[in-house]
Amino acid sequence: MKAFLLFYLLSMSLNGAIAQQIDKITQPTFMAHSQKYFESCGVEGSLVIYDMGNSEWLVSDTVNIYVPTLPASTFKIANLLIALAEKVIDDEEEVIHYKGGIDTSRYGYRPGTYRDMTVSEAFEASAVWVFLDLANKIKKDTYTQYLDKIQYGNGIVDDEEIDFWNYGKLLISPVDQCKFIAKLYNYNLPFSKSDIAIVKDVMLTEIGKNYRIHGKTGWTTEKEMNIGWWVGYVETKNNVYIFATRIMQDKNNLSKDFGRCRILITERIFEDLRLLD
Repeated sequence: MKAFLLFYLLSMSLNGAIAQQIDKITQPTFMAHSQKYFESCGVEGSLVIYDMGNSEWLVSDTVNIYVPTLPASTFKIANLLIALAEKVIDDEEEVIHYKGGIDTSRYGYRPGTYRDMTVSEAFEASAVWVFLDLANKIKKDTYTQYLDKIQYGNGIVDDEEIDFWNYGKLLISPVDQCKFIAKLYNYNLPFSKSDIAIVKDVMLTEIGKNYRIHGKTGWTTEKEMNIGWWVGYVETKNNVYIFATRIMQDKNNLSKDFGRCRILITERIFEDLRLLD
């Protein structure tokens, strides 16, 4: 598994996936204990946490956190911002009508999402057809302009592939995911405060006694590897923690808990760091 991942990461680099300027983080704190959770799930992966209150970076490694891959459904965060800004939708409660024609060989069979849905419901359920519908209404030149403005990964929008975040050439690293989410949290993106507030509200996934988690998962396949994401931020009484978790596994040896592991690994490390106390 490690040899396969090493070959994969090297191929990404040789193919120019990291051709964009890499803005490395300074003096990160290495979380030596973190790798045991990836190993227990049978995956390789990385976790980056930015402690906003202390301006401190916590990392599970110092190499793979900079390697970009497809963002998968985590791109729905940026996609929703762009759709709102371009007035493709009025708000998160707008209903998108189901037209059929889902490619189940690509996206699996998910009959629970084959219905009319609000944008908020589609975000939570990761109903890809809704966001493909929105993408078809947004010009690719418009996407390119926005991705450049918000410095989202390598900013590449394919001419041929409408689903460029799952199957195209758009790539982003865990570090850059965190930087994007930090800008979102601080309203430091070229979108209206009201649109950013809508997206932040839609991202709310968990309310605990002393914390709130806003996030988005993602899962796709690239170069024979399953790639899973969980990105977002944790609000506590006294601090905010931005996070990006990415896991990888050979698609020929996919474990049944791969999807759950994205969240499980992150939660275990949060517990070790006592972020949710």
